[in-house]
Amino acid sequence: MPYPRDLPPRPAGRPVEDVDLTLLRTFLAAHRAGSMTRAAAELGMSQPGVTAQIRRLERRLGTTLFHRAGRGLTPTAAGDELALRVGPHLDALTAALSETAATAGSPFTRTVLLGGPPELTAARILPSLAGLHPRGLRLRVTTGLADDLLAELAGGGLDLVVSTIRPRSRSITAVPIADEEFVLVAAPALADALDPARLAADPPAVLARLPVVAYSEELPIVRRYWRHVFGRPVPRVPPALVVPDLRAVAAACAAGAGYTALPRYLISDLLDTGRLVLLHEPDDPPINTFYLAWRSSAVPHPAVDAVRARLRASAADW
Repeated sequence: MPYPRDLPPRPAGRPVEDVDLTLLRTFLAAHRAGSMTRAAAELGMSQPGVTAQIRRLERRLGTTLFHRAGRGLTPTAAGDELALRVGPHLDALTAALSETAATAGSPFTRTVLLGGPPELTAARILPSLAGLHPRGLRLRVTTGLADDLLAELAGGGLDLVVSTIRPRSRSITAVPIADEEFVLVAAPALADALDPARLAADPPAVLARLPVVAYSEELPIVRRYWRHVFGRPVPRVPPALVVPDLRAVAAACAAGAGYTALPRYLISDLLDTGRLVLLHEPDDPPINTFYLAWRSSAVPHPAVDAVRARLRASAADW
């Protein structure tokens, strides 16, 4: 059943431009959280207050933005389009206001404790935050696995975490900020030795004969690629090389050690220079979502708010 129920059409001649930014901010929080309750916790509002603002925005626009789905929300096509259009602009505005307030008032009066995956932290997170350091930001970073970082966040050891999994604890608020796409790659010499016609016709048969490079014995990314794209499990063959760092995996593959699956963002320079090439280009590549998480009960602080806003604004370009 649509939520809310049938909306009256927007009055003819009433401009949409007079929509309050607060309504858009509330809508965006609900869209990203997938729940009125989680959006309310993020915004420091009551759940009925969030619901009322969403209804007000829907009446103003003359369209339904969400459908109810159990305890959560499912955006309509209009809701997804609105989020896509206004999200980057609201994030950028929030970042600018937070940074201005932090600098003009009490500029970054305490150190921000941030956690994230090591590769994403080096390639995207830290460059995104570099502009805040001249304004006084003090940052301490912990890298590691998502489960460990989220446990440290819940225990008060971190202020913010960029996680590769969505937290399930109600004590943590999380919003999706970016997607990573996984690609299948190898060195040009290895790829050139393959029969292109056979690779196109039956990639699993060709790939099964190649050495695999991975960051774990369980081949999590390679296994995910096989299941998502080929619809079958990866062959049970021990990997040729295991190294617990995706950057080292990429370097080993570029040197000819074997093939692997990696996030595209991490190897964009290797692809651009031809040191790695794509072995397969599916219509529907596997993706993974990054979430920005913080404790729902955390007391707001200008420094943490500025870092959170900057990450949400910059993640659209990751």
